[in-house]
Amino acid sequence: MSYERLDNCPVCGKTDFKNKLVVEDRTVSHESFAIVQCAGCSFQFTNPRPSEAEIGKYYESDAYVSHNSAAQGFVNKAYKVARFFTMRRKVSLLNKLAPRRGKLLDYGCGTGHFLAAAKSGGWQVAGLEPNARAREEASQRLGQPIGQESLVQFQPGTFDAITLWHVLEHIHTLNETLAQLVALLKPEGVLLIAVPNVESLDAQHYRELWAAYDVPRHLYHFAPKTMVQLLKKHKLAIRQTLPMPLDAYYVSMLSEKHKAERAGGLLTVLKAGYKSNVYAEEHEGQYSSLLYVAGRRAPAGA
Repeated sequence: MSYERLDNCPVCGKTDFKNKLVVEDRTVSHESFAIVQCAGCSFQFTNPRPSEAEIGKYYESDAYVSHNSAAQGFVNKAYKVARFFTMRRKVSLLNKLAPRRGKLLDYGCGTGHFLAAAKSGGWQVAGLEPNARAREEASQRLGQPIGQESLVQFQPGTFDAITLWHVLEHIHTLNETLAQLVALLKPEGVLLIAVPNVESLDAQHYRELWAAYDVPRHLYHFAPKTMVQLLKKHKLAIRQTLPMPLDAYYVSMLSEKHKAERAGGLLTVLKAGYKSNVYAEEHEGQYSSLLYVAGRRAPAGA
């Protein structure tokens, strides 16, 4: 197994880190991974981590529902129910943010459910997905080819909207990929980035058992402050930060599973999700997951 260690913070470039948590991969390998926090900007990331060439084996689980629509079990059924209700909401939001309904790129499109909903809503869609099984399913669902992950096939300024639904935390080449994605946006285009929020109440409550750490598949662990800094580095400004309240319940359900014999039942999950969302309402929107809507920064004096 090949591991790589980051010597510089991906957000601010500083080299001084402190250990934050040790978290077990409870999905595939049962290895433990360290999460460190940058002393300069407070960004948290998994370090060391599997290399890009080796990370694929950590996704090899039939239970990984974003790569396999046939995944079974109560948790995966709950995920599919939530997905059914959120797809229409996502497309409706996209239509408000980019009412031209032009060209859309979903980076890390999984099995293609969001792209299919957007295509039905009048968008011209393209998707990229590194996982072969998910890519094949997405291609069949859409009736069009889905690329693996290379962005060079697209011309600069192609897309009215680019979406990353719980994808940015998985990308090894974080800054290089963001730079490429920004270049593909039209001048008034929007970039939608959904990620877990490490400052949510459920993250604080479950600590190393918080399912949204999902090491080593999640390489980065974002908070609003560090997302602002990262996007500013790429000359992007956050236009809106929107809550994803259903995620608090889903993540709490997964986190309770991690507690093994001490796991609570459905009532415990509902209480944890509810408390997390109430906390967020009272603490500057610190929801379990957040959707950042970003666009190019206006030139000074504009």
